Amino acid sequence: MAMQSTHLAWPFFDERHRVLARELGAWADTHLAHAGDDADVDATCRRLVRALGEAGWLRHAVGGTAHGGLRDAIDTRAICVLREALAYHEGLADFAFAMQGLGSGAISLAGTPVQRERYLPRVARGEAIAAFALSEPDAGSDVAAMACSARDDGDAYVLDGEKTWISNGGIADFYVLFARTGEAPGARGISAFIVDADLPGFEIAERIELVAPHPLARLRLSGCRVPKTQLIGAPGEGFKIAMRTLDVFRTSVAAAALGFARRALDEALDRAAGRPMFGQHLGDLPLAQAKLAEMATEVDGAALLTYRAAWLRDQGANVTREAAMAKMASTEGAQRVIDGAVQLWGGLGVTRGAPVERLYREIRALRIYEGATEVQQLIIGRELMKARRSQGNAS
Repeated sequence: MAMQSTHLAWPFFDERHRVLARELGAWADTHLAHAGDDADVDATCRRLVRALGEAGWLRHAVGGTAHGGLRDAIDTRAICVLREALAYHEGLADFAFAMQGLGSGAISLAGTPVQRERYLPRVARGEAIAAFALSEPDAGSDVAAMACSARDDGDAYVLDGEKTWISNGGIADFYVLFARTGEAPGARGISAFIVDADLPGFEIAERIELVAPHPLARLRLSGCRVPKTQLIGAPGEGFKIAMRTLDVFRTSVAAAALGFARRALDEALDRAAGRPMFGQHLGDLPLAQAKLAEMATEVDGAALLTYRAAWLRDQGANVTREAAMAKMASTEGAQRVIDGAVQLWGGLGVTRGAPVERLYREIRALRIYEGATEVQQLIIGRELMKARRSQGNAS
């Protein structure tokens, strides 16, 4: 099924984004038709990373042309176009692409020349799998509560603690991992490290099964010595680096949800057009048309918010509020669109393996990761009040 792309005529996009969407769509139609059929999720993700790298798509997720990236600065709109299209065709392909970018993003943004040269070209070629290890059992949304520690010990830091809900956990070749070095209390005492998966003292403590299968794990570090050359940025800058990384990719989560929603709408339209009911077709019934109208409006509204945020970021604007709005509206809206598609499919919609059933399982996590909807609400409210106070002081 080919994704409609009339929205690419909007002024948010340059011609290169339209060309990118056409080329990726043609590639996805050929290479992702049966990507999710493999029962071995780890093997599927490894295969998808290699395929995305060989085709050149991963170059968009890496910053710096000197280290395999397509551009010196990551093009947020291109990342969103890619994630929307990949999610439309296959959720695991979107996951594989996104984690290469998120997992290596801190190195692109703040890594040393040696770090960039060692890791980024392999990420761009799909030869090394990256992971982003921030969350802990008691520090998910509240990153300042992080307990994983990094003790200065001569030419290395010794890391102890756990990380959980880590995407690509168990298959990653390296992890950008955040630990408390204690330069200051709270978020100001966290540093960022590159931890190779084969380091002594690093282990996969538990694999975590999700409603929509993805490689996910709990990590344990016990006296894990990480050379100081693997520190990203300066000690105590980890929280800032983590937030900058998430800022690059948060809008793209909205784009992934948009891709899921578009696929659900297309599946619903096909079903409505072809399903006989009461001497006509399901799509001829006013109630079905009303539901389709609601779904289409959700999709367009989410697209406008998503690409507004992406366009603004590419212009150099701070998009904290706009990205939060896009993520909240797109993920929550996609949940409603997909639920509507399942309803229109009827009994087939809850049959294991049906397209809309897979989408139903895929969308749920997006309302939680990289900032749950409730966290986005807090961000939006905080930014609104900050702007209002600023206006009041100015007057």
